[in-house]
Amino acid sequence: MAAISEFRNGMAIRFNNDIWIITEFQHVTPGNWRAMVRTKLKNAKTGRVIENTFRMTDNIEAVRLEEKEMQYLYESDGSLYFMDTETYDQTFIAAEMLGDQTRFLKEGGMCFIRFLEGAPLTAELPGNIDFKVVEAEPGVRGDSASNVTKYCTIESGAKILVPLFIKEGDVIKIDTRTGKYLERVSRG
Repeated sequence: MAAISEFRNGMAIRFNNDIWIITEFQHVTPGNWRAMVRTKLKNAKTGRVIENTFRMTDNIEAVRLEEKEMQYLYESDGSLYFMDTETYDQTFIAAEMLGDQTRFLKEGGMCFIRFLEGAPLTAELPGNIDFKVVEAEPGVRGDSASNVTKYCTIESGAKILVPLFIKEGDVIKIDTRTGKYLERVSRG
């Protein structure tokens, strides 16, 4: 059991017969009432986010998740296969576990997978990943208005909005949570 005062971001708890990850928490002491903690909880399996308030007298079961950084190998029949680079053990997860982030998977890329009792529970890509631009329309010379963008295709096959100066062969940094262009890492 864990005391409510021990809550922290990223902590996994068992609540309502499910595993939840604490994404936000705030200690609140309203007037002469007893202290409580307002939280935002993300369901580890479905990704659904709820808000809940816990009293300081509540006891919640803390769940220990093991997180491993694993290398993406390939996709087959809706499953994504990963390898532990230290032990060479392989595991697979359902593609839905990564959701929209699957468009940023590239062979040999790294992914964080959380395990509960040896079974994969959640998966998440690093926040920023560098990609090579494999296809980009040429920018029009003299078109220098601010915030002008075009689509390009990166090596994972995803189409991303980028500034006009990005060319085929450039390496760009992408935010995997939003799918937005961050910066050019190197010229092609």
